Amino acid sequence: MTTPPDARGIRGHPGYAPAALPGAGADVFRILHVCTGNVCRSPMAERLTRLGLVRRLGDGAAGMLVESAGTWGHEGAPMEAHAAAVLAEYGADPSGFTGRELLDDHVIDADLVLTATRDHRSQVISMGHAAGLRTFTLKEFTRLVRAIDVATLPEGSVTERARALVRAAAALRGWLLAPSPDADEVSDPYGAPISYFRSIGAEIHDALEPTVTALTGVAATVQT
Repeated sequence: MTTPPDARGIRGHPGYAPAALPGAGADVFRILHVCTGNVCRSPMAERLTRLGLVRRLGDGAAGMLVESAGTWGHEGAPMEAHAAAVLAEYGADPSGFTGRELLDDHVIDADLVLTATRDHRSQVISMGHAAGLRTFTLKEFTRLVRAIDVATLPEGSVTERARALVRAAAALRGWLLAPSPDADEVSDPYGAPISYFRSIGAEIHDALEPTVTALTGVAATVQT
């Protein structure tokens, strides 16, 4: 198996080399996607986020590390085949993935935690580590980001901008409520046919596009 180019950001991978935490020297912004088994939803979100960052930032995407884990993670398991197939349809690379169980270190390291459901969000926050202000469901974060005036974000580095966006979203959370209890949820496609995986992949992709644009300050470009 070849080592993916961003393996340094995958804890437990032989090529893993932890970057310094924010404020400790290296200017790195960490995004952690969380679902249940870490074989369907969060792997798709992880690899689609990486793809969106590379398409917008090129080599500059190295300053934003994207990982995933599961609250009942299938440690060492491969990504579900349907999830990998959906990623390939979007042009994302599913190779080299192995499932992980969510650990305290993952939460401690993350600047932004994006979960599939509200229950996952609650589980992350219950772990402590002052995670409440940086943990959102994916769809919740997208909804909040759409309400933020991006002109108010700093014009410095991408990582400075991303941290400011997270703070702004946290400040809005109590004021901008979801239209329904399920509006911020991404359903679990585990065991479903590929057509359902495609619908879930589309939900994740559509939620990530405005989020990655807001994080980077770079609009998406059409890929041919």
